[in-house]
Amino acid sequence: MVREWDPRAASPAELESVIDSLNAMLAADLPDDPPWQNAMFREYLTVTMPGERRVCWVAEESTGDVEAGKPVLGMANILLLGGIGVIEVLVHPRARRGGVGRSLLAALVARASAEGFSSIGAEVVGGTPAVEFYEANGFSCAYLEMRSVLRLSEVDWLTLGEMARGIGAGYRVEYHQGELPDELIEQYAAAKQVIQDDGDLDLRPSSYDPDRLRASLATLHARGMKPHIVVAVHEPSGAVAGLTEVVAPVQHPTLADQYDTVVVPEHRGYGIGRAIKARMLFELRSAEPGLHQVQTWNAPENEMMLNINAELGFKPDREWREYEAEVPDLVTRLGL
Repeated sequence: MVREWDPRAASPAELESVIDSLNAMLAADLPDDPPWQNAMFREYLTVTMPGERRVCWVAEESTGDVEAGKPVLGMANILLLGGIGVIEVLVHPRARRGGVGRSLLAALVARASAEGFSSIGAEVVGGTPAVEFYEANGFSCAYLEMRSVLRLSEVDWLTLGEMARGIGAGYRVEYHQGELPDELIEQYAAAKQVIQDDGDLDLRPSSYDPDRLRASLATLHARGMKPHIVVAVHEPSGAVAGLTEVVAPVQHPTLADQYDTVVVPEHRGYGIGRAIKARMLFELRSAEPGLHQVQTWNAPENEMMLNINAELGFKPDREWREYEAEVPDLVTRLGL
């Protein structure tokens, strides 16, 4: 049975059942990743940026105690934002190939169509059954990245210290936990515009203007995701020449997510990218003592950042794909 599900009103038992199902999927598909914890999980699913909405569904077994929460076979959600609906379809391993995923996808597509969205996209982990599922249901791969993972226990901290200090004259490096000072907001947002047209589907959070940047930081906090930010400032002009962001989610506190890393073109060649990412790791070691790993994603053609990550100790893990499909085509394919 598939039903629309509101995490805001869900009982603790329902939330636990969803988390148990998510962790079963994780154990099957990404066994080296840490399990999800029930810490601000409700907020993680319900808090969104201004102007955005997330709608969720669950697929449940027909048996079970309604009050205690029926066993969850799958969960899906769609984030309705500017030009595309971003979806997730997650199915318990024991319920795969039984039509659960297709039923959840049908609910998502029906909502996207009703809301007037022309296309939807999804992040898909390479080497998992999700690849076959999305391709069989009419999605095509539009963008490819490689996930790399750094284990902090394997970092060469002496070499990392040399990298952190290896920045050209005329630049200073600053670390900010949780927030940015007001005097940096506009310059920071301007620096992030560099990656606005890098070719992907923009399925991950990013903000290119000051007001949206402030809202993004507030949203991260409200979802239980602590941002850590390192910037390189060009001292003669005061411009933000480079930046890197890592977010530590309370839902899986041992694994942090690398968000954007940017070096503004006119400031490249001064060791900024290497220095700010190295500085970030030192700050994380101090600020997040329970952190074990950092994961990052890069396009295969981004050789500069791939080389920097390799020097820092990141190791390629697996492909991460962005799939897309046209909603009218999906409506026809699914018989809606």
